[in-house]
Amino acid sequence: MVVNRDKVLLLGTQEHIRAQWSIRHPNTPLKLFQTKPGSIIVPGLADAHAHILEWGYKEQLPLADCLSVDDVITKLKQYLHSHPDVLQDPTRWITGMGWDQTKWPTGQFPTADDFDREPLLRGRPIVLSRIDVHAYWVSHSVIEKFSPLPDTVEGGLIIRDSAGNPTGIFVDNAMELVHLPKRSEAEVSESFEITMRDALSVGLTSIHDAWSTPEDIAFYKRLGDDGKLPVRLYLMGATTSDEYWGTQIPRLINYGRDGRLTVRSVKLFTDGALGSWGAALLAPYTDKPETTGLMRSSVSALHDLVEKFYADGWQVNIHAIGDRANKVLLDIFEDILSRPGADVRKWRPRIEHAQIMQPSDLERIGRLGVIASVQPTHATSDMWYAETRLGSERIKGAYAYQSLLQSSPDKILPLGSDFPVEGINPLLGFYAAVSRLSVNGASPNGTAGWYPAEALTRKQALQGMTRDAAYAAFAEAERGILAPGMKADYVVLDRDIMAVPVGEILKTKVLATVIDGRVAYGAI
Repeated sequence: MVVNRDKVLLLGTQEHIRAQWSIRHPNTPLKLFQTKPGSIIVPGLADAHAHILEWGYKEQLPLADCLSVDDVITKLKQYLHSHPDVLQDPTRWITGMGWDQTKWPTGQFPTADDFDREPLLRGRPIVLSRIDVHAYWVSHSVIEKFSPLPDTVEGGLIIRDSAGNPTGIFVDNAMELVHLPKRSEAEVSESFEITMRDALSVGLTSIHDAWSTPEDIAFYKRLGDDGKLPVRLYLMGATTSDEYWGTQIPRLINYGRDGRLTVRSVKLFTDGALGSWGAALLAPYTDKPETTGLMRSSVSALHDLVEKFYADGWQVNIHAIGDRANKVLLDIFEDILSRPGADVRKWRPRIEHAQIMQPSDLERIGRLGVIASVQPTHATSDMWYAETRLGSERIKGAYAYQSLLQSSPDKILPLGSDFPVEGINPLLGFYAAVSRLSVNGASPNGTAGWYPAEALTRKQALQGMTRDAAYAAFAEAERGILAPGMKADYVVLDRDIMAVPVGEILKTKVLATVIDGRVAYGAI
């Protein structure tokens, strides 16, 4: 491969390239770089669904490895002892992220009382986000601060005990009752720098941010003006209002000194998450038959918003986990796409997650040409409890990546991680997509993988995080593949992930991450 400034110029065998170069530039010697034996070059890797600032924020108090409430309490004590300023001031807020009750022996939600068992934590304002960011676990101090609380919350839930008192868990829209302190510019910058450092080290050259507020976009815009965006950012503008807010979001295409910032899409929500029983289902949960989950917006309000964003020329990307949520979205999209002049390839609406679908909707999403944006590590994280939630029949339409890909008329299936919900390394998603196994090589169905018929081939998985992700961001004409005229975004890996045994994929190291023909991480 020959790179000229920020683009690929030639591809082929060394003999072919030398011949072509001598014809085009007979008086200029060709400078050659040889990669490490056994290494390969792949197009720059993209994450089609992530949360940039939240990754850096999570890394300051990560809780994902906690296997019990006691583990969380221990982590909080360690945090206080390593932050004397917070330890000495009991009014300082303590925030963290990553707890997951499905990993704990009881499998039940924690409570505010759990914090009070530790004298060091008693009376402090504590807010800990669940791993999927669809529930808060808060202390009694926080409950008191925002009381009196409403009896019910549309599209949300305040968990209460038998006496009707809040236990300390706020799910989905109820989280909006808890107003966290605004992060300072320095805190936002620190979170961004942590994420960029980690992203480049694992080969990410492009990230689709799935929740960018107007304030976030203004922050990224300033960085773009100064040429300080290390990777390409495709932002989904977002607010929590049910009133049309498209005018609050600037339209930016390849913006900034390096042309790395794009804002042409918005992010909406339908339901919650499976782990917190918030995914909206058509029938009750198998393990909690008193609920069918939560719709965070009314169907009419959602339909009205989608209509207005479509009319105003925005790509619309909508979170949907449960089969009810996905059905509602496809009904709305089908209504719009059935109108004269509607062109799905120009609009490119996306369902973010597309996690649980009826068989008829697995077919319909492809027939309509709606893009399913999925995260393979969600399958391997959720597989230990998903069938308990859904039952043996409904699970057949869940995490159905091969079915979604085959249904797509253009065979487009962008892959992401949803970091910090999952790890930032895109090879975790590659491995999960092709193996349907945990990182330890296990699954509820054994070493053959969890519902292996829905696994992707290695070629399909690599395309999902390169070509397909570029298409989902309207960027397929400039990146996503390595070909003459395309952007010189590429990654050098120390082994051939397309050929090594599956168990060796996660041992792969990134030797270099290159963006616009310039080395951003490592060396060549």
